[in-house]
Amino acid sequence: MIYAVKEVSVNRFREQGDPLLSRAQVWAGLQRKARNGVPFIPSMTRCEIIEDTETGLIRDVAIRGEIARERVTFYPPKKTVFARLSGPMDGLIVNEILETPDGDLKLRFSFALQLVDVDSGSPEEREFSSYMCDDYSSAVDAVLAEIRRTVKAGLL
Repeated sequence: MIYAVKEVSVNRFREQGDPLLSRAQVWAGLQRKARNGVPFIPSMTRCEIIEDTETGLIRDVAIRGEIARERVTFYPPKKTVFARLSGPMDGLIVNEILETPDGDLKLRFSFALQLVDVDSGSPEEREFSSYMCDDYSSAVDAVLAEIRRTVKAGLL
């Protein structure tokens, strides 16, 4: 099993000219990401909604050429959970909006994933772990950049 967590301040380290993001804007951005992750996740090349559910959706995605089906559950206005239903790995991915006692808005991405047909601790798992950790680490920054872009464009 591979675990990773990355948490960043939403507004503390933004570039000059970047909008200050509200919790509502970040939440709307996470919902957009769930419906179409392609603009948000550099390694994702396909995202197709299969079914809308009462609490979320089912989608098919292609990441690094691998096809997977995910159940996405929304916990408004703070958390989105992606559960792998099929594909080369099992596990959970969580995108969560947090706020510190001093009011600093944070975005945390975490995952616990396991390759289906690969032994734990194997060279294949270590290689997979390396690029997945890199992908998810860069994903937090890419998601915030895309949310800022959509806010600037007046879409959020």
